Amino acid sequence: MRVVIAGGGTGGHTSAGLAVSTALLERGADLHWIGSRGGIEARRVPEAGIPFHVIQTGKLRRYWDWQNIPDVFLRMPAGVAQSWRLLRRLHPSLLFATGGFVSLPPALAARALGIPIVVHEQTSIPGLANRIVARFACRIALTFAPSGNAVPLERSIVTGNPVRPELLGGSRDAACRRFSLDPAMPIVYVTGGAQGSHKINRTVGEVLPDLLADCQVIHQCGDNAVTGDRAWLTGRAASLPQSLARRYAVKAYVGGELRDVYAAADLIVGRSGAGTVNECLHLGKAAIYVPLPGTSGDEQTVNARLVEAAGGGVLLPQDSLTPRRLLDAVKRLVADPAALQAMGRAAKGLAVPDAAQRIAQLVCEVAAPDRNRPSTESLKPA
Repeated sequence: MRVVIAGGGTGGHTSAGLAVSTALLERGADLHWIGSRGGIEARRVPEAGIPFHVIQTGKLRRYWDWQNIPDVFLRMPAGVAQSWRLLRRLHPSLLFATGGFVSLPPALAARALGIPIVVHEQTSIPGLANRIVARFACRIALTFAPSGNAVPLERSIVTGNPVRPELLGGSRDAACRRFSLDPAMPIVYVTGGAQGSHKINRTVGEVLPDLLADCQVIHQCGDNAVTGDRAWLTGRAASLPQSLARRYAVKAYVGGELRDVYAAADLIVGRSGAGTVNECLHLGKAAIYVPLPGTSGDEQTVNARLVEAAGGGVLLPQDSLTPRRLLDAVKRLVADPAALQAMGRAAKGLAVPDAAQRIAQLVCEVAAPDRNRPSTESLKPA
């Protein structure tokens, strides 16, 4: 059975696809991946050993931007044409779309070629690309129980959202050794995603001395040359007394050590995109969520509200985010280990532990294996 995975652009779409790919490989599937040249998938998919094919993509924006013109009228049609040629050559049993604008051109090409499609939605509110693909997909795999009519309910199934296996089995001691932290003192992991969050970075930086009086902080800040947050935070750290400076570790990016960072963290402070929320749920981590404003359907706020309603996190809207409010929220939580543990258990209760296997099973059920398909050995990534 040959399956083509389509998607990327963000960590959430890529991580879900990679987790499902592991489950499909265990079932003997032959995998190929269609993605963008500049997305995170362009690095992580080849690292996973999956043949990767690049197409042009155009972002779908619901607001005016001059880039809408070349994206919609040039890049998107080019991506559909490239995907059509790829799918004609690969001749897959099924296309698995992980969502986002990267997955739309391959899905449109698959529809034109009569290739079955399964699409997965990671957030509580389907994005525009998935709303389009859901109209002709055979099945729609959802992370959370559906509400409203954003997708056809008769073809939808709740599978959960898989977590990438490499995040499991982390070590608090390993993280403490790497960052020279005290295992006996609370640890807070601050993250704004791969690019960092200017608002979160500056808010944390403003209260560093007071924050570090009660906890240690691992801060993933990104390396945005425009905001200069990394240099600013490094400067703030350098002005701290040595007794507090040793409690603060600022990093532009967190790579393979992320599983240890998660294992060490008593509390997460970050955005509430699909990737971050899903990781916190699966790993049972209490979190303070600061949703990114302006997302499609305000999906990050909806994600955070869902977790908060279950008792697994705290929603702190960005327009209400001040240094004092963040400081008070963190200090209140780290001072109550029992409350943090209860929040972690509540968060974990929202996760579906075998989500990757459920989605892989759905893909296998929809796909109609054809024994006459060409040998994988004759195919090379484009």
